[in-house]
Amino acid sequence: MKAKSIKGKSKEEIKTALAESMADGFKPSLAIMFSSVSQDLHALSKVTYDAGLDLFGVTTNGEFIDEETEKGSVVALLLEINKNYYEIYLEEYPNKNFKEVAMGIAGKAKATFKKPAFIIGTSNPAADGEEVLRGFEEVIGKDVIAFGGGAGDDYAFTETYVFTNYKVSNNGMVCIAFDEEKVAVSGIATCGWKAVGTEKTVTKSEGNHVFTIENEPALDITTKYGGLENVTPGNQDLLIEIAANFPLQLQRKNGDPVMRPPLVVDWSDRSFYTSGTVPQGSKIRFSLPPDWDVMEKVVKGVQNLKETERPEADALVVFSCAGRILSFGPMMNSEIEGIQRVWNVPMVGMFSNAELGRMAGGNLEMHNLTTCCVALKEK
Repeated sequence: MKAKSIKGKSKEEIKTALAESMADGFKPSLAIMFSSVSQDLHALSKVTYDAGLDLFGVTTNGEFIDEETEKGSVVALLLEINKNYYEIYLEEYPNKNFKEVAMGIAGKAKATFKKPAFIIGTSNPAADGEEVLRGFEEVIGKDVIAFGGGAGDDYAFTETYVFTNYKVSNNGMVCIAFDEEKVAVSGIATCGWKAVGTEKTVTKSEGNHVFTIENEPALDITTKYGGLENVTPGNQDLLIEIAANFPLQLQRKNGDPVMRPPLVVDWSDRSFYTSGTVPQGSKIRFSLPPDWDVMEKVVKGVQNLKETERPEADALVVFSCAGRILSFGPMMNSEIEGIQRVWNVPMVGMFSNAELGRMAGGNLEMHNLTTCCVALKEK
């Protein structure tokens, strides 16, 4: 598999970059594209269609092909790969039937490939990534290889999109199914956030709505541990501060903790809604504000993937939480550069609303404040 990465600030720049990438005889068949919602998605899909490329597209909160992060732009990973080695699906979930839709895609992929592996993008901020993953597991099995992210919209958190050559959807899932007998798909989800204090018990919750922790209102105990002041509805920066710096760490029996940042407060009882399910009775720990060690841990996790599972790669796809760049700012470039240096191959990445994948030794789950790295290698 040959690969190249391109980027541009408009449809015209992407069209030019695509043509230039093919000037030396490079003949890509697949484009993995991450785009700002400010771009004309239909026009971008026409560019790839006219060039004979199949398209997997997701909107973002920022995008990159190297350590320099972009805003309002388009990036793409171009792969020269046999069209028989993959399939692309885009299906909508109008009735919030996330699991059933995922099962349908998985069933089609299983009928085509003996062992499919998946890269996934979901649109609609309300989409339940956990249900999507359960659908793939139901059909393929608990050991299914699946990684991906939730589409973004430049931090508006209102309307996100996935797209292919033929369709743009604000309420659906786009998916590449690779034939694992022809293309190795290896990945890892890692966050690096450090925990503080002892384990606490979630004493009342329903789904992703956390009412109390240790019988205290969830907001009060979280802000107390964070040392935050001015905890009032008028403090517009409070939720960003908590989500980016003091997320809950949901403890797991196997693997690393899963990050669950609070996103919406119910001021009537000072409870909050998190990015994913937090079961009643589960154990959580609070987080320390991130520092350089957080980024170093992520890079080490990717390095370990190379050393233990995927010594060589042809290309790299990265889904990194939008909250990470809010926390790190310009320092985020160092993490991205460190990841790229592991294999030193063409890369494409986006800042996502959620991340889908498996941490080392853990289950397949939806994450936040996490980086998912997916290495591709033709066998």
